[in-house]
Amino acid sequence: MKKSALSCIAAFLMLSGLLGCGKQEPAQQTEQSTPTEVVEAPVVKTAPEETEEVATAQTTPTETVSETEDEPVPEATPSSVQPSLRVGAAPSGPPTSARFKEGAHYQKIVPAQPTAAPPGNVEVAEVFWYGCAHCFSLDPALDSWQKKAPNYVTFIRIPAMWNDTTRMHARLFYTVELLGKLDSLHSLIFREIHVNGNQLNTVDKITAFLSQQGVNAEEFQKAFSSFSVESKLQRADFLNRRYRVQSVPMMIVNGKYSSDVSSAGGESNLFALLNELAAHEHGG
Repeated sequence: MKKSALSCIAAFLMLSGLLGCGKQEPAQQTEQSTPTEVVEAPVVKTAPEETEEVATAQTTPTETVSETEDEPVPEATPSSVQPSLRVGAAPSGPPTSARFKEGAHYQKIVPAQPTAAPPGNVEVAEVFWYGCAHCFSLDPALDSWQKKAPNYVTFIRIPAMWNDTTRMHARLFYTVELLGKLDSLHSLIFREIHVNGNQLNTVDKITAFLSQQGVNAEEFQKAFSSFSVESKLQRADFLNRRYRVQSVPMMIVNGKYSSDVSSAGGESNLFALLNELAAHEHGG
């Protein structure tokens, strides 16, 4: 019996390693510790309470979200902050080779959502959160992949928007982007949170950190509260709802397909899957 119990516990711990950050936040969280990893909850049709935990695992599975609060998805009619978007044409034939199967390695998004990619291009989006340990772990490989991706791929990042902490990090992301410093600061923000233990969850902490990176405090404050950043935050919230984001990091191809590291079967499989789906959407 003891051996059986130990086997069950070991199996549970292995399963936990495949799961990650979600919308659940511990009641007490210290600055120097990373929140514990949450266990995957079944996908439901209601929206979650706005709390999250950050995974500490060294692997790169997706981060799971549990939902408990009823929150309707907005109608597809674009608001004043929505850019001109388009839904890609539907190429004929299966979207992937026999290597990947819909429902197992990726999910079809119904209805397909519009993208902002230029005509002839295929949008590949990552939904992420700076506080997510798995997003931090995946980021170097994702950065390497996008540099090698076909020139018809338009890669974007969409920050998670489910509570005050994720919204603060989303505002930081768009502020740094507006200042033209995203390329140089994106990985440093991840490291500041996950290596240095600075959660960057207040304006004062963000201001101090960016000042250390040579960002003028006055320019930062102006961008931080700008109409451009506000508009991008509204669009990110819109997309989070339309894609019914249940985990981060989550990959979206052309507004039609979603996948993650765990579903694809690992990082290398995920990037192979992205390439196949993008090629299909491009007509190849």
